[in-house]
Amino acid sequence: MRYRRTNLKGGSYFFTVNLADRKSDLLIKRIDTLRHVMQTVKQGHPFAIDAMVVLPDHLHAIWTLPMGDADFPTRWMLIKSGFSRRVPHAEYRRKSRISKGERGIWQRRYWEHCIRDERDYEKHVEYIHFNPVKHGHVTRAINWPYSSIHRYLTEGLIERDWGMAETADENDYGE
Repeated sequence: MRYRRTNLKGGSYFFTVNLADRKSDLLIKRIDTLRHVMQTVKQGHPFAIDAMVVLPDHLHAIWTLPMGDADFPTRWMLIKSGFSRRVPHAEYRRKSRISKGERGIWQRRYWEHCIRDERDYEKHVEYIHFNPVKHGHVTRAINWPYSSIHRYLTEGLIERDWGMAETADENDYGE
């Protein structure tokens, strides 16, 4: 069975990609490996990372693909497999993964959403940047080191006090 995905060439997409072990902290323990793999994939298959946050067990990102290109599945396959090849074998693997020669690091699927308009884009950027607060890792979004919020702050796109736990409206950020 083939999973049907949106196919908007040159579009912007929001992604959620999870580790198989949702109690793991592998993504932040191996953040340099993840960064290296993403840069390598971007060189061969260009895309813009508009916003991104990496948490211990999952990540969220908004990518914009080049005009005429909608092939984000190949990019994610290369990122996930490249990362998996560069980390030690320590994860639990079910028989189905072993029989297919798969590691057990990532969930097989990921969630994507094609960004519809400017407001949709803004809401997803805010969701990404607020996610470490939502999960209780920090009380202020700018205190999470693995987030594009720092670029947004440097470029003057947000204020330093944006995304504080005590001022956030939980109804605006669901998962």
